[in-house]
Amino acid sequence: MKWSKSKIFKVMALFAASALALSLTACGGGGDTANSGSGSGGGTIAVDAKGESHAFWQSVKAGAEAAGKKYGYNITFRGPASESAKDLPSQKEMVQTALSNKVDGLVLGTIGEGFVDLLSQAYDSKIPVVQFDSGVWENDIKALDSANKNPIVSSVATSNEKAAALNAEKFFEVLKSDIASADKYVVGVIQHDETQTGIDRAKGFIDKFKELADADPSTAGKYVIEKEVKPGDADNAYKAALEALYEKGAKAIFMTNEGIVKQVYDAIAASGTKYDGIKFSGYDAGTKQIEWMKATSGPKLVGSVAQDSYEIGYQAVEQAVFAIEGKEVTEKVDISGAWWDATNVDEMVEKNLVYQG
Repeated sequence: MKWSKSKIFKVMALFAASALALSLTACGGGGDTANSGSGSGGGTIAVDAKGESHAFWQSVKAGAEAAGKKYGYNITFRGPASESAKDLPSQKEMVQTALSNKVDGLVLGTIGEGFVDLLSQAYDSKIPVVQFDSGVWENDIKALDSANKNPIVSSVATSNEKAAALNAEKFFEVLKSDIASADKYVVGVIQHDETQTGIDRAKGFIDKFKELADADPSTAGKYVIEKEVKPGDADNAYKAALEALYEKGAKAIFMTNEGIVKQVYDAIAASGTKYDGIKFSGYDAGTKQIEWMKATSGPKLVGSVAQDSYEIGYQAVEQAVFAIEGKEVTEKVDISGAWWDATNVDEMVEKNLVYQG
């Protein structure tokens, strides 16, 4: 079970009393360096993300650090080298390090299962946890709930379904007249993997697109949706998905993440005019996606829906601060996606909604 608001107040009151007792006997300092942040908070919040070097995570980091600065907490930001299973032990080690350093709060998005023991430690140590981005895997949460040792007080993430639904709304507006004039219009979806994120994005797009197209007499019954699901971008899997949809006659394709956009863009650049008859829409951001958005020739990237990565980092740390200080915590914070296209791309970059890299 998640901590109730009253329990958070009690825990933090005890923590404050203990901290006061220690301060009276510490003769002016020399305590654990993990709790030496500056400002009114004066503690440390560890942010253990699914990555660190990618531009998305750098934007998350910037938001996290901005919130830390506002509330007076030191922020440590770490992530594994990749989001693949081979780096799962590395991420677990990072979480263990944070717990061993007795951080005041933990912000966590995991790349796999197996964090039950570590999060049980956080619960026992009265360290509130905010899960963010794709968060902690469902099986781990179920195990923590069953043991009554779930330290997660808040979840902060983009709603993948809602963001993809926004993409469908904007894309349908562009495609509507083409569908209306066709006997059979094929809309393709390239789903980047079989994780919940990939499933939710494809579902959000498909459900909303069907809802809109079926409700419009000019498009109802004149389209079909074809989906290609790939386990990852190794061995040019997304290029293969593009080719498969091309063979099925797709005239429009929705791509569920930045990795697909990059690989598809490269495939298009190497294929002359082969794919010029297809309109595309994307997800996330990145330099190549921005470049494609601004292109004036070739297949059109109509637009994309971006996660507000900066706000994800900011809100996650803010909820951790509220939990630490016994303030009201929002159990579920949905970060809205934002549609961007050639008309507003520069503005979106300036607002940290669209990242480069």
